[in-house]
Amino acid sequence: MKTNLQQKQTSTNPNQTGLPLVDVIVDSIFDMKAKEVVRLDLTHLPESVCDHFIICTGTSTTQVKSIADNVMFEVKKATGEVALSSEGKDSAEWVLVDFVDVVVHVFLKETRAFYQLEELWADAKMLVYDDEGNLKEQ
Repeated sequence: MKTNLQQKQTSTNPNQTGLPLVDVIVDSIFDMKAKEVVRLDLTHLPESVCDHFIICTGTSTTQVKSIADNVMFEVKKATGEVALSSEGKDSAEWVLVDFVDVVVHVFLKETRAFYQLEELWADAKMLVYDDEGNLKEQ
């Protein structure tokens, strides 16, 4: 069975998907069964540190680590890009993976509720995904 990412890969170069970085990241998150996935578009906010936040929830510290690891693996495989940094894997309550223009936040449910990044960046355009990885109607 092919993953979402494998299904979208081009036939001319199996190591390059041709997908934007955000799509590669979202697909890799869903490959690991993450929940409550949202993308915050920060491009119109002058005070933002990047263009997009992608936020998701894992159900255990093991899953949180696995999601973050898979994002880094799939992005490198698909684009050749390596994360600038990643933080939080030791406790795995909140793992951050920084790709400069896109920052991925993988949370445990309780930690996500505590930090409320969606509320902090409420001026951003929020795109919400359903459990199959499709954008919900807004």
